[in-house]
Amino acid sequence: MTVSREVRLASRPVGLPTAANFAVADVTLAAPGPGQVLVANRWMSVDPYMRGRMYDRESYVPPFQVGEVLQGGAVGEVIESNDPGFKAGDLVMSFFGWRTAFVAPAAALEKLPAVAGVPTQAFLGVMGMPGLTAWGGLLDVGQPKAGDTVFVSGAAGAVGSLVAQIAKIKGCTVVASAGTDAKCAWLKSLGIDHVINYKTCGNLLEAVKAAAPKGIDVYFDNVGGEHLEVAIECAKPFARLVECGMIGDYNATEPSPGPRNIIMVVGKSLKIQGFISTQFAGKRAEFAAEMAGWIAAGKIKWEETVFEGIDKAGDAFLGLFSGANTGKMLVKL
Repeated sequence: MTVSREVRLASRPVGLPTAANFAVADVTLAAPGPGQVLVANRWMSVDPYMRGRMYDRESYVPPFQVGEVLQGGAVGEVIESNDPGFKAGDLVMSFFGWRTAFVAPAAALEKLPAVAGVPTQAFLGVMGMPGLTAWGGLLDVGQPKAGDTVFVSGAAGAVGSLVAQIAKIKGCTVVASAGTDAKCAWLKSLGIDHVINYKTCGNLLEAVKAAAPKGIDVYFDNVGGEHLEVAIECAKPFARLVECGMIGDYNATEPSPGPRNIIMVVGKSLKIQGFISTQFAGKRAEFAAEMAGWIAAGKIKWEETVFEGIDKAGDAFLGLFSGANTGKMLVKL
């Protein structure tokens, strides 16, 4: 008999979530039936997009249900298998995060590949969904060319830090923003050309203009709000604005005003395009091969912020909105 500890959505947040929106409970798992596998999670991911699933509204993924266990990416170890495709000790990826163990159909699991120099938990970050988001969003949507200037907001996060490094690999000049001096120093250590602390720079528009006096060719947006207005203002004609996320508005209790300078999109012939990482699912093998090669060559580095234990999962999630993470936010189970 296996007992799993899980985190449930206790209530729908209004504005910034609080600890009261989460509840922790213990459940007893049945033995795996035919075609099923028992997995003990070792790592789980928390990601900003999960905030959108806490609203009761239609979106590109179904909303979380009040009273039910939350979901998210996880890496676990097979404890018991009733399917010939898996054996005890196999490491697997799944979407059954926010719990210490689970029983699921074998078809819902993916065996973890072995990649030299890549630890298990990196498949929730640089080699996982955040990596694919950065790679696909920048290269497919942003289409940077050598010599372009790329502006990345939220550049010390799991996605932004990879976007900034991939842009450098592609021969671009990179302007990056982050919210603490420590994060800015880390980005500089990665070889990023111009790093702006948007909380202390005084005037974000003037700071970006100083860093990119000839304008920007690509903007990778993780923040929205003022950053998006600044990007429109600094964009060159025919610039590409890649809309990955707008974390600055995720907890808004009423609609936020749009960019005040949106009219400039017409005169500058700008392309503003949003995307979801699942658009690149068919390119996962290509992404994994290229990213693994960059890692092996020392061209990609990453950071992790780790909370310990399932009881801290809610705290880890809330930390995403206070800037508590550098790089990927993870919970070790």
